[in-house]
Amino acid sequence: MNAAQPLLEIKGLHAGYGEIEVLHAIDLQVFEGEFVCIIGANTAGKSTILRAISRLVPRVSGTLRFAGTDLATRAAHEVPTLGIAHVPEGRHVFPDMGVEENLMLGAFTARHAADLPERMERIFELFPRLRERRGQLAGTLSGGEQQMVAVGRALMLQPKLLLLDEPSHGLAPKVVEEMHDAFTKIHRSGTSILLVEQNVGLALDVAARGYVLESGRISLQGSSAELNANPAVRAAYLGI
Repeated sequence: MNAAQPLLEIKGLHAGYGEIEVLHAIDLQVFEGEFVCIIGANTAGKSTILRAISRLVPRVSGTLRFAGTDLATRAAHEVPTLGIAHVPEGRHVFPDMGVEENLMLGAFTARHAADLPERMERIFELFPRLRERRGQLAGTLSGGEQQMVAVGRALMLQPKLLLLDEPSHGLAPKVVEEMHDAFTKIHRSGTSILLVEQNVGLALDVAARGYVLESGRISLQGSSAELNANPAVRAAYLGI
Protein backbone atom coordinates (compact mmCIF):
# COMPACT_ATOMS: atom_id res chain seq x y z
CA MET A 1 0.00 0.00 0.00
CA ASN A 2 1.32 3.42 -0.95
CA ALA A 3 2.37 5.39 2.15
CA ALA A 4 0.24 8.30 0.98
CA GLN A 5 -2.90 6.17 0.80
CA PRO A 6 -5.18 5.93 3.84
CA LEU A 7 -5.33 2.65 5.68
CA LEU A 8 -9.10 3.19 5.90
CA GLU A 9 -10.89 5.33 3.32
CA ILE A 10 -14.60 6.16 3.49
CA LYS A 11 -16.18 8.29 0.75
CA GLY A 12 -19.80 9.26 0.30
CA LEU A 13 -20.99 6.69 2.81
CA HIS A 14 -24.75 6.37 3.20
CA ALA A 15 -25.97 3.72 5.62
CA GLY A 16 -29.11 2.78 7.47
CA TYR A 17 -31.60 0.21 8.61
CA GLY A 18 -34.71 -0.52 6.57
CA GLU A 19 -36.15 2.74 5.28
CA ILE A 20 -34.22 4.82 7.80
CA GLU A 21 -30.97 6.39 6.60
CA VAL A 22 -28.64 7.07 9.52
CA LEU A 23 -25.48 8.26 7.75
CA HIS A 24 -25.44 10.85 4.97
CA ALA A 25 -22.42 11.24 2.65
CA ILE A 26 -19.72 10.49 5.23
CA ASP A 27 -16.09 11.11 4.19
CA LEU A 28 -13.49 9.85 6.66
CA GLN A 29 -9.90 8.63 6.59
CA VAL A 30 -7.53 6.87 8.95
CA PHE A 31 -3.88 6.63 7.98
CA GLU A 32 -1.56 3.90 9.17
CA GLY A 33 -0.40 4.57 12.73
CA GLU A 34 -3.10 7.20 13.39
CA PHE A 35 -5.38 7.53 16.41
CA VAL A 36 -8.63 9.11 15.19
CA CYS A 37 -11.84 9.76 17.11
CA ILE A 38 -15.47 10.36 16.15
CA ILE A 39 -17.41 12.44 18.64
CA GLY A 40 -21.02 13.56 18.78
CA ALA A 41 -24.33 13.17 20.55
CA ASN A 42 -25.81 9.80 21.47
CA THR A 43 -28.03 9.50 18.38
CA ALA A 44 -25.63 11.03 15.84
CA GLY A 45 -24.83 7.70 14.14
CA LYS A 46 -21.29 7.18 15.43
CA SER A 47 -21.69 3.46 16.10
CA THR A 48 -23.23 2.96 12.66
CA ILE A 49 -19.95 4.08 11.06
CA LEU A 50 -18.05 1.32 12.88
CA ARG A 51 -20.78 -1.21 12.11
CA ALA A 52 -20.63 -0.25 8.42
CA ILE A 53 -16.87 -0.85 8.39
CA SER A 54 -17.45 -4.27 9.97
CA ARG A 55 -20.19 -5.04 7.38
CA LEU A 56 -22.89 -5.23 10.04
CA VAL A 57 -25.26 -2.64 8.54
CA PRO A 58 -27.80 -4.00 6.04
CA ARG A 59 -28.05 -0.94 3.79
CA VAL A 60 -24.79 0.72 2.72
CA SER A 61 -23.66 2.69 -0.33
CA GLY A 62 -20.49 4.61 -1.05
CA THR A 63 -16.82 3.67 -0.84
CA LEU A 64 -15.37 1.66 2.04
CA ARG A 65 -11.77 0.61 1.46
CA PHE A 66 -9.30 -0.91 3.89
CA ALA A 67 -5.64 -1.45 2.98
CA GLY A 68 -6.64 -1.39 -0.67
CA THR A 69 -9.49 -3.90 -0.25
CA ASP A 70 -13.06 -2.98 -1.14
CA LEU A 71 -14.98 -3.89 2.02
CA ALA A 72 -18.22 -4.02 0.04
CA THR A 73 -16.96 -7.27 -1.50
CA ARG A 74 -16.44 -8.90 1.90
CA ALA A 75 -18.86 -10.57 4.30
CA ALA A 76 -18.85 -9.64 7.98
CA HIS A 77 -17.03 -12.84 9.00
CA GLU A 78 -14.19 -12.01 6.57
CA VAL A 79 -13.48 -8.54 7.96
CA PRO A 80 -11.34 -9.74 10.93
CA THR A 81 -9.12 -11.70 8.52
CA LEU A 82 -8.22 -8.38 6.87
CA GLY A 83 -6.86 -7.04 10.16
CA ILE A 84 -9.86 -5.12 11.57
CA ALA A 85 -10.92 -5.82 15.16
CA HIS A 86 -14.16 -4.32 16.49
CA VAL A 87 -14.87 -3.80 20.20
CA PRO A 88 -18.64 -3.18 20.26
CA GLU A 89 -20.48 -0.99 22.73
CA GLY A 90 -21.69 -3.02 25.68
CA ARG A 91 -18.65 -5.35 25.78
CA HIS A 92 -20.51 -8.58 24.83
CA VAL A 93 -18.26 -11.00 26.67
CA PHE A 94 -19.29 -14.66 26.91
CA PRO A 95 -20.44 -14.77 30.56
CA ASP A 96 -20.27 -18.54 31.07
CA MET A 97 -16.73 -18.81 29.74
CA GLY A 98 -13.52 -17.97 31.56
CA VAL A 99 -11.41 -14.88 30.93
CA GLU A 100 -8.74 -16.84 29.07
CA GLU A 101 -11.35 -18.63 26.95
CA ASN A 102 -12.92 -15.28 26.02
CA LEU A 103 -9.52 -13.92 25.01
CA MET A 104 -8.74 -16.96 22.88
CA LEU A 105 -11.94 -16.44 20.89
CA GLY A 106 -10.39 -13.22 19.60
CA ALA A 107 -7.67 -15.26 17.92
CA PHE A 108 -10.13 -17.56 16.16
CA THR A 109 -8.96 -16.52 12.69
CA ALA A 110 -5.34 -17.04 13.83
CA ARG A 111 -5.98 -20.10 15.98
CA HIS A 112 -3.06 -21.99 14.44
CA ALA A 113 -0.55 -19.17 15.03
CA ALA A 114 2.51 -20.29 16.97
CA ASP A 115 2.71 -17.11 19.02
CA LEU A 116 -0.68 -17.28 20.77
CA PRO A 117 0.91 -17.64 24.26
CA GLU A 118 2.97 -14.50 23.58
CA ARG A 119 -0.14 -12.64 22.43
CA MET A 120 -1.93 -13.66 25.63
CA GLU A 121 1.03 -12.54 27.72
CA ARG A 122 0.94 -9.09 26.10
CA ILE A 123 -2.74 -8.78 27.06
CA PHE A 124 -1.91 -9.67 30.67
CA GLU A 125 0.89 -7.08 30.68
CA LEU A 126 -1.55 -4.47 29.40
CA PHE A 127 -4.28 -5.51 31.86
CA PRO A 128 -2.63 -7.18 34.90
CA ARG A 129 -6.02 -7.66 36.55
CA LEU A 130 -6.96 -10.14 33.85
CA ARG A 131 -3.96 -12.31 34.73
CA GLU A 132 -5.32 -12.56 38.28
CA ARG A 133 -8.75 -13.48 36.93
CA ARG A 134 -7.72 -15.65 33.98
CA GLY A 135 -9.79 -18.64 35.14
CA GLN A 136 -12.76 -16.66 36.42
CA LEU A 137 -16.07 -16.64 34.54
CA ALA A 138 -16.35 -13.42 32.54
CA GLY A 139 -19.93 -12.91 33.72
CA THR A 140 -18.72 -12.50 37.31
CA LEU A 141 -16.30 -9.67 36.48
CA SER A 142 -16.92 -5.98 37.09
CA GLY A 143 -17.93 -3.78 34.16
CA GLY A 144 -14.41 -2.41 33.89
CA GLU A 145 -12.87 -5.87 33.89
CA GLN A 146 -15.31 -7.01 31.22
CA GLN A 147 -14.26 -4.05 29.10
CA MET A 148 -10.63 -5.11 29.51
CA VAL A 149 -11.60 -8.61 28.32
CA ALA A 150 -13.42 -7.16 25.29
CA VAL A 151 -10.42 -5.02 24.32
CA GLY A 152 -7.98 -7.84 25.02
CA ARG A 153 -10.04 -10.25 22.92
CA ALA A 154 -9.82 -7.82 19.97
CA LEU A 155 -6.06 -7.42 20.43
CA MET A 156 -5.53 -11.20 20.24
CA LEU A 157 -6.17 -10.76 16.51
CA GLN A 158 -3.16 -8.41 16.33
CA PRO A 159 -5.22 -6.01 14.22
CA LYS A 160 -3.96 -3.32 11.89
CA LEU A 161 -7.02 -1.24 12.85
CA LEU A 162 -8.83 -1.34 16.19
CA LEU A 163 -12.42 -0.06 16.24
CA LEU A 164 -13.52 1.05 19.72
CA ASP A 165 -17.20 1.81 20.31
CA GLU A 166 -17.96 3.84 23.47
CA PRO A 167 -15.35 2.03 25.59
CA SER A 168 -15.79 4.35 28.59
CA HIS A 169 -19.58 3.97 28.77
CA GLY A 170 -20.81 3.06 32.24
CA LEU A 171 -17.33 2.83 33.76
CA ALA A 172 -16.13 4.46 36.98
CA PRO A 173 -13.76 7.42 36.51
CA LYS A 174 -10.77 5.44 37.83
CA VAL A 175 -11.40 2.67 35.29
CA VAL A 176 -11.82 5.23 32.51
CA GLU A 177 -8.32 6.50 33.36
CA GLU A 178 -6.97 2.93 33.15
CA MET A 179 -8.57 2.46 29.76
CA HIS A 180 -7.17 5.84 28.64
CA ASP A 181 -3.66 4.63 29.52
CA ALA A 182 -4.26 1.27 27.82
CA PHE A 183 -5.40 2.89 24.55
CA THR A 184 -2.31 5.10 24.54
CA LYS A 185 -0.07 2.03 24.97
CA ILE A 186 -1.94 0.10 22.26
CA HIS A 187 -1.48 2.99 19.85
CA ARG A 188 2.20 3.38 20.70
CA SER A 189 2.69 -0.31 19.93
CA GLY A 190 1.79 0.47 16.32
CA THR A 191 -1.95 -0.25 16.12
CA SER A 192 -4.13 2.28 14.27
CA ILE A 193 -7.27 3.17 16.24
CA LEU A 194 -10.67 4.59 15.32
CA LEU A 195 -12.49 5.54 18.51
CA VAL A 196 -16.18 6.38 18.84
CA GLU A 197 -16.79 8.12 22.15
CA GLN A 198 -19.37 10.24 23.94
CA ASN A 199 -16.76 11.20 26.53
CA VAL A 200 -15.42 14.01 24.36
CA GLY A 201 -12.74 15.06 26.83
CA LEU A 202 -11.30 11.54 26.84
CA ALA A 203 -11.52 11.20 23.06
CA LEU A 204 -9.74 14.47 22.31
CA ASP A 205 -7.12 13.68 24.94
CA VAL A 206 -6.07 10.33 23.46
CA ALA A 207 -6.66 10.87 19.72
CA ALA A 208 -4.56 13.09 17.46
CA ARG A 209 -7.37 13.95 15.07
CA GLY A 210 -11.14 13.85 15.14
CA TYR A 211 -14.47 14.19 13.37
CA VAL A 212 -17.65 15.68 14.83
CA LEU A 213 -20.81 13.86 13.75
CA GLU A 214 -24.18 15.60 13.94
CA SER A 215 -27.40 13.94 12.75
CA GLY A 216 -25.48 11.51 10.56
CA ARG A 217 -23.27 14.13 8.90
CA ILE A 218 -19.68 15.26 9.52
CA SER A 219 -19.98 18.84 10.71
CA LEU A 220 -16.37 19.48 11.77
CA GLN A 221 -13.00 17.81 11.51
CA GLY A 222 -9.46 18.69 12.53
CA SER A 223 -6.71 18.00 14.99
CA SER A 224 -7.77 17.29 18.55
CA ALA A 225 -6.19 20.58 19.60
CA GLU A 226 -8.27 22.45 17.00
CA LEU A 227 -11.50 20.73 18.05
CA ASN A 228 -10.71 21.30 21.72
CA ALA A 229 -10.31 25.00 21.03
CA ASN A 230 -13.43 25.28 18.87
CA PRO A 231 -16.11 27.31 20.71
CA ALA A 232 -18.95 25.20 19.27
CA VAL A 233 -17.34 21.94 20.41
CA ARG A 234 -16.54 23.38 23.82
CA ALA A 235 -20.10 24.61 24.32
CA ALA A 236 -21.88 21.53 22.96
CA TYR A 237 -19.71 18.71 24.28
CA LEU A 238 -17.34 20.00 26.95
CA GLY A 239 -19.73 22.24 28.86
CA ILE A 240 -17.34 25.19 28.65
